[in-house]
Parts: sequence; C-alpha cells; structure tokens
Amino acid sequence: MIFGSHGLVWTGSFDEAGLRTAVVGNAAAGYDILEIPLLDPFAFDLGAAQRVLAEHSTRITASLGLSAGTDISSEDPGAVAAGERLLERAVEVTAELGGRWLVGVIYGAMRKHERPLTPTGRHNGQAVLRRVADHAAARGVSLAVEVVNRYETNVINTARQAIAYLREIDHDNIRLHLDTYHMNIEESGLFEPFLDAGDLLGYVHIGESHRGYLGTGTVDFAATFRALARIDYTGPVVFESFSNAVVDPTLSNTLGVWRNLWDDSDDLARHAIAFMRGQERAVQTIAMH
Repeated sequence: MIFGSHGLVWTGSFDEAGLRTAVVGNAAAGYDILEIPLLDPFAFDLGAAQRVLAEHSTRITASLGLSAGTDISSEDPGAVAAGERLLERAVEVTAELGGRWLVGVIYGAMRKHERPLTPTGRHNGQAVLRRVADHAAARGVSLAVEVVNRYETNVINTARQAIAYLREIDHDNIRLHLDTYHMNIEESGLFEPFLDAGDLLGYVHIGESHRGYLGTGTVDFAATFRALARIDYTGPVVFESFSNAVVDPTLSNTLGVWRNLWDDSDDLARHAIAFMRGQERAVQTIAMH
C-alpha cells in the first residue's frame, strides 16, 4: 500500500509557506504521498507548489469538495457549468503537479442537503463526470468519487450506492474512494464494502470516528485492513484527521471542525503511520499462518 497524509494534518494554508510545512512534515514522518486539498484551483499558486514539491521530491494526490455554486448535481445550469469548469481546472493543476489522482466529493455540493437528489440532478452530475474523466485521462489523471455521510451529500452515502452510480456512468477512468470515518457512520460494517468495491476501489481515506488519533475511537481498522488485503489493494491509503489546532477557514467550517482533537501534527502523523503499518503487518502475519 502507498501511505499518505492529508494536508490539513500539517497546515491550514496552502500558499508556499504552508505547502513547505506540509511537505517537510509529511516526508519526515515517513509518508509516501501528500494529499493537497484544492480549495480553489483557479487561485492555487502552481509555480510555488511545483518548487516546493521538487525541492523534496514529493509525490501528491489532490482532493476537492464542490460548493452550492459549483454543484454539478444541481438542476441549475449555471452551477453545473461552473462545477465542470472547476473540475477541469482541478484536473489540470493536479497534472501539472505530477499527481495521478483527483478525489473527493467531486460529484455534488459537500453540505447538508434539505431534500433528496433529483433524477435530473443525478443525470447532470454523471454527464459532467464523463466529460471530466475524458479530460483527466488525456492528462494522466484518474478520478475517484468519495463516499461521504448523509450530512455531507445526498448523492452517495454507501459503497453499494457508489458502485451503482459508477456503473451508470460507465467510464473506466473513474474509481471509488472509500473513507473509514464516513463508513463508520453509514455502513453496517467495514469489511464487506471493500469486498463489494473490489477492483473499482482506487483510493482510501483512513480516519477515526472522531477524526483524531487512530485507535482511540470506534472504527474497526482490523476489518478494514483485512478487507484491503483480501482484495489485494495496493493503491493510496491516506490518513485524514482534523483539529481546530490547524484551520482552513473554508474547509474546516464545512467539515464542522469545532474541537481540538490534537495540537501536535508531528506526533499525530507519526502515530498514524505506525498504526497503519502495524495493521498491515498484522494482516500479513495472519496470512502467513
């Protein structure tokens, strides 16, 4: 598996100084990749990011959550068009940074919805994703749609819903992105959904039930890593954690980061990668016997 950490483990700003903080911390903790949240791909300082990444030979992935104004699953043609432009730009930034994955809530607005998704909205989102997947494939980038809980989307909340959604899109450059934090809310267990995903799985977020230190909440990580081993998953496994010790004004508020779950990024990140590697070794040991 390829282990990574989310940028908000390290910094709340993604200017040159913030990126350097994240890149240096990520490398020192022993991670293979860094996930950069592209909060505004049009304003992102591409040149600064390229300099920092080159200095430290860091590989990246990129993530994104759409807003109401860029909701491709909306019935508003203006929002759908704005969302498509945003996703295309995010793909281009990811490619310029040498990234292979653009992941996250890239299929609709990441917020609490007041009503179910409409058939028209579902069609709009899927049509946009087909075109963006073509745009991405031409640039060596793959998409992965993140399954999140009912309070953050009305489109897909479980792995099986996402599998059906992807089968309707029918594009081989869009994969499934599962996140243990969200799965712990919505799924009946953390073993079967990964088996259901199988070869469709392209990206994994590892997060605790309270989004703090791994192993101190209610997520069944043993089942998670057994399932990943069962399907021979070798893709990105990215640690994601949030605290009001590290705040981005937009994303932190959207995610409801109101508590101080940790205040030492280095200690948190080192604990997380040791925990994940320990889970991976435990599964390998069991398999050998």
